[in-house]
Amino acid sequence: MKNGFLLKQTRAPIYKDKNEKALNLIKKCKIDFKGSLTSDFVPLLKAMGKTRVAMIGEASHGTHEFYKTRAEITKRLISERGFNLIAVEGDWADVYRINRYVCLKSEDKSAKEALGDFQRFPTWMWRNTVVEEFVEWLKGHNSTVSKREDMVHFYGLDLYSMFSSADKVIDYLQKVDEKAAAVAKERYGTLDSYRSQEFKYAEDVAMKVTPSRQKEVVSMLLHMLQKGNEYLEGPGWLIDGDELFFAQQNAKVVKDAEEYYRNTFSGGATTWNLRDKHMFETLDALLQYHEKKRGQTSRAVLWAHNSHVGDARATEYARETGEWNIGQLVRQRIGKEESYNVGFTTYTGTVTAAPNWGDPAKTFELTPAFEDSYEYLFHTATSSDFMLILRSNSEEIEVDKQLIKDLSVAHTERMVGVQYVKHRERSAHYVPSVLPKQFDSVIHIDYTTALKPLP
Repeated sequence: MKNGFLLKQTRAPIYKDKNEKALNLIKKCKIDFKGSLTSDFVPLLKAMGKTRVAMIGEASHGTHEFYKTRAEITKRLISERGFNLIAVEGDWADVYRINRYVCLKSEDKSAKEALGDFQRFPTWMWRNTVVEEFVEWLKGHNSTVSKREDMVHFYGLDLYSMFSSADKVIDYLQKVDEKAAAVAKERYGTLDSYRSQEFKYAEDVAMKVTPSRQKEVVSMLLHMLQKGNEYLEGPGWLIDGDELFFAQQNAKVVKDAEEYYRNTFSGGATTWNLRDKHMFETLDALLQYHEKKRGQTSRAVLWAHNSHVGDARATEYARETGEWNIGQLVRQRIGKEESYNVGFTTYTGTVTAAPNWGDPAKTFELTPAFEDSYEYLFHTATSSDFMLILRSNSEEIEVDKQLIKDLSVAHTERMVGVQYVKHRERSAHYVPSVLPKQFDSVIHIDYTTALKPLP
């Protein structure tokens, strides 16, 4: 598995850089980056132009500087560019509690409480000090907004919450349609017997021990979509539609998660593509819902791993297995001129990760990047932190064509998810990529430190 898990085996090093010209171009084109200065982000914001979807990545799920820098860029996009949606690589049902908190609809007394629904491994991915601080900042920002429609919302895009999402659908229906709630309990019943054993469900379906529940979860989603207007005419406290939208998306999570888990025995790119397709469709639904509600364009910041937000077509995965990702789908369907993605790299440091799936998090020393990698190339050019603009949506920012050409010679790129397998560093965490085709900008932080989880 990738990203939150393990990358597949990569080939041997394909390129060891000795190109002094490329090193000199990096030195010439780099924008020094301190991360705490207001001026650091000005070139990046200019390069984004009139972007509707800004995708900001991370090279690991456990690096403080990636999370902190991403949060600071997002604050600027909200304050200066009118971005009103944040969509993250987190489960829809769990993240929605944060949305209620930042939109002043929650009984939670703090951001730490609002992060309380993250109980499933890896909890530190969202229950950490950086996200806690950002959530408090966002609530403070929303408290100054005069119109509720202009508040900034915080959503999850992922599909792993099959059981909790089914619970949320039933909870909603019990408030508006008790008969339909009983039907939902029956349709979701077989799935519920596999609670916390999603992969056992996949195995039993594959071995024909139990029938697939595909028909039932699709029927439940169709019911929620068809009955929407009728439910909105029910209890007055549901009239704004947010709770209906939340319930409808939960029904979609159950439908897509069932398909995802059912296909885990297929291998290849099937489940990866299903997951990223679901995340893109959720993002698209969020943009449409809020544009209709606000009567004006919505703009979203997407937080996810580099392997999701970088264009998959620039990596070995697309060439060998036909994988796509949300970064590619955004570029294809929303358009390059209305989207922008930012990747991160690091040479060495420390990282929060687990040695095996499900294990407690610990702090690892990150092995210095291999010599055939972009990370090593950037470190060799300069040991300072910097940003490179590789594409611009604005005429205010010029891009050096020779830099793009020289960086387009494929290197490997390091990707660490929630596991760090030090003894299989190359096969687990490196993939051949073409960086200028993958990202519009890259921020290199030479030495990074481990993300601090909340207790």
